[in-house]
Amino acid sequence: MCPANFAIQTSPKMISSSSSSSSWHSIYDVFPSFSGEDVRRTFLSHVHEEFERKGIFTFKDNGIARSRSIGPELERAIRESRIAIVVLSRNYASSSWCLNELLQIMEQRRSAGQTVMTVFHQLDPSDVRKQIGEFGKAFKKTCVGKSSEDKQRWKNALTEVSNIAGEHSEKWDSEADMIKKIATDVSKLLNSTLSRDFEDIIGIESHMQKMIS
Repeated sequence: MCPANFAIQTSPKMISSSSSSSSWHSIYDVFPSFSGEDVRRTFLSHVHEEFERKGIFTFKDNGIARSRSIGPELERAIRESRIAIVVLSRNYASSSWCLNELLQIMEQRRSAGQTVMTVFHQLDPSDVRKQIGEFGKAFKKTCVGKSSEDKQRWKNALTEVSNIAGEHSEKWDSEADMIKKIATDVSKLLNSTLSRDFEDIIGIESHMQKMIS
């Protein structure tokens, strides 16, 4: 998560998750990556409320020391989350913290098959893909003084994540309806992956259906 969000929840639940390329133990259902400046007190607070209502366990971050590169605590949280949701907004690229967090998320997607979902909040996906408009201006400022290697890695990650189909806030008449749709999609995905984790256990299907319902 990019600057100042929420306090880390305790009593995490442990769920085994697997993919075609790798498997890992996930503590969190969702790791959200976003610019606190843009959405922390508005959009994300409502997402958090809806996720809690549906029992979706989300990583929340507050007070973790911030630098130009994300620390081991956040790296571990990304690795131990079943789904990463990247909320792309105007100032997302104004922080090297956010961009390095995105690098870690996209690497986890490639190496472990982690699901990545996108939300384009008051932003056109093409602005992210091409690094243009207000998003592009913020990105260029962040790139000042950075190595050509860092800049290229960030560009590649932004292009990659912008090509992941997601929700575009400007196409919704109601942000509340969009948030409900996101929460429903996350719930369905979590339930389907949980069912696959136990599919080889004889007689477990009926029990799983009761638990999911």
